[in-house]
Formats: sequence, structure tokens, C-alpha cells
Amino acid sequence: MKANWKLIGSLFATFLRMGPLTFGGGYALIPVIEKEIVEKRKWLQSEEVADIVAVSGSVPGAVAVNSATLIGYRIAGLGGALSALLGIFLPTFVLMIGLSLVYVQMKDNPKIEAAFLSIRATVVAMIVYAAIKIGKTAVVDFATGALAAVAVCLLLFGGSFVHPVWVIVFGALAGIAVVKIRALLGRKTKLEEKEPVYDYMI
Repeated sequence: MKANWKLIGSLFATFLRMGPLTFGGGYALIPVIEKEIVEKRKWLQSEEVADIVAVSGSVPGAVAVNSATLIGYRIAGLGGALSALLGIFLPTFVLMIGLSLVYVQMKDNPKIEAAFLSIRATVVAMIVYAAIKIGKTAVVDFATGALAAVAVCLLLFGGSFVHPVWVIVFGALAGIAVVKIRALLGRKTKLEEKEPVYDYMI
């Protein structure tokens, strides 16, 4: 299949703009991905972004980098994956070098400390917002709501001995079990039946 260089270039430019916004880790980037990829560009749907973030968090590597690579691949294949990866990585790499030099010189400055404290508080708000957005697409019935509640309890109260990867594995196995039980009872699972239509045009 012939590469769509215009789409690949647009992916690079989009993630290049996102790169400087990755303060606080990849989960803080989710609202930006939602706005750019889902709402503005309409390349993917919210459900797909939620699935990609879940997979990205369950494999080694930074969530932001993994998510960008998977999104790029989903939209434009291998070329899209490479362009999204470079786009998300380059500005972060340059910024980290610059910020490291500045922080070493000014780490004891009260204004700098106050700025970083405010950034951390803002990042928490962005992560909560991302959780709510993804939750709306993931919690669709009582079963998924119960699974989400159990997962939150495991992370909150078992964080010292329960690795997040095992929580994800538990969710996957529980989901399969729920589908099989409902099938045996003759009940349908609430899934998205409509075939999604994607807008890959720039």
C-alpha cells in the first residue's frame, strides 16, 4: 500500500505539538490526545484511544511514547508509527536537556519550587479529567462498573504488592468470564455494534 505522506507528515506535526505538554507523564497527555486525535482530527474514536492507553500502560516503556506509536500505526501504518514516535520524542528530549540545566542552577529558588508545585497540581487535574473521559467509554453497564471499582480498590489498597499489570490482566480475564457467563445465560453483552467510520483526510 502506498504511503500517505501528507497524513504521515500531519501525524508528525500533531505529536510534535503535543510533546512539550507531557509534564507529569503520559496519562497527563490523554486529554490532549482526545482533543487533537478524536475531536479535532477525527482520526480515531474515544473507545480506541482508551484501548490504546490501556495497552500502552501494560507494556514496558513510557505511556506517552507507547501511545503515540500505537496511534500512529493505527492511523497510517509503520510510517505513521515512526512519525508519531519522533514527533512525541524530539521536543521532550530537547526540553528535558534545557530544563535539567536550568534546574541544577535554580533548584533552590522559591519561585522555581512554587512553579513546579503548581505544575504537579495541574497535572493531577489533567489525569483526573482523562480518567473521567475514558471512564465514560469504558464503564457501560453494571459489570464494567463493578470491574472498575474492584480495580480501583486493588490499586489503592494493594498498591504495595499488586502490580498494575496484574490489575490489567485481571480486568481482561474478568471481562472474558463475564461475556461467557452472559452467553450461557442467553444474554447479550453491551458492545459497540456499529462499524466506526474514520476521517483520515487532512
